[in-house]
Amino acid sequence: MKRLRAWFLAPTWTVMLSLFAAPLAIILAYSFLTRGTWGGITRPWSIESYQRLADPIYLGILWRSFWIAGAATVLCLVLGFPLALFISRAGHRKNLYLNLVILPFWTSFLVRTYAWMFLLRDTGLINTVLQKLGLIHNPLPLLYNDGAVILGLVYGYLPFMVLPLYATLERLDRNLLEAAADLGAKPWAALTRVVIPLSAPGIRAGAILVFIPCLGAYLTPDLLGGGKTVMIGNLIQNQFTTARDWPFGSAVSLTLMAIVLILLLVFVSRQEGGLV
Repeated sequence: MKRLRAWFLAPTWTVMLSLFAAPLAIILAYSFLTRGTWGGITRPWSIESYQRLADPIYLGILWRSFWIAGAATVLCLVLGFPLALFISRAGHRKNLYLNLVILPFWTSFLVRTYAWMFLLRDTGLINTVLQKLGLIHNPLPLLYNDGAVILGLVYGYLPFMVLPLYATLERLDRNLLEAAADLGAKPWAALTRVVIPLSAPGIRAGAILVFIPCLGAYLTPDLLGGGKTVMIGNLIQNQFTTARDWPFGSAVSLTLMAIVLILLLVFVSRQEGGLV
C-alpha cells in the first residue's frame, strides 16, 4: 500500500521539485552572486545584495508595500463582510449573487485595470461628469497616487474576501441569533458579539488571501500608481528587467518570501495557542 501511494504521489513530487524547489534553489544561488558589468551574474559570492536591503530607500518601499496591502485588506473586509452577510441570507438568489461576485474573473485583470485608468484619468469619466455638473473646475488627481493603487487592489481582490466570509456565514446557526434576541441583545450587539466572533475563520482566511497577493502586487501599482507609487513587487520586477540586477532582485524576492512566511507562522501559532 505504501508503494502504491508513493507511485501516486510521484507526479506531484516531480512537479513540485521541478517547478518550485529547483527555481527557488536557483534564485537562492543568484542572491549570493554579484551583478556583472553589463548585467547578468558573476562571481565572487557575497552577501552584498542582502546588505543593500538596509538602505532607507528600500526600507521605505517595503513599508509602503505593507501599509498599502494592509489598507486594502481592511477595506476589503469592511466592504466584503456586509456583502457576504447579505448573500448568505439571500435565499434562493444566493447563486445569482455569488456569480455576480466572481463575474469580474471572466475578464482579464489587465483589461479591468486599464478600465480603471480610463475612469480615473484627468479626461476620464469621473472628472468629465464632475466638470459637466459644475462641481469642479479642474480635474481631480485621481490617478497615479496611493489612493488609486488601493482602489485597484480592493477592486481586484475583494472577491477573495467575500467568498471565505460567505462560506463561514452561510453555515452560521440562525438559532444563535434568535437566542441572542431572546436574551435582549440588540441587532448591533448580536452582530458584534455573535456573528463576527463566529465568522473569525472566514475573516482570517480572507485576510490571508487578500494581504499576501496585495503585498507582492506589481501590475496594479505600475499602472494606477505610475512612477509615484513603487511597491516591493515593482522593485523586484525592475531589478530583473530594467536594471538587470538579478542578484539583488533575487535577494529582495527571498526576503519578501521569508517575511511573509514568518508572519504566517506567527499568525498560525497564535491561532493554535488561542484554541488550546
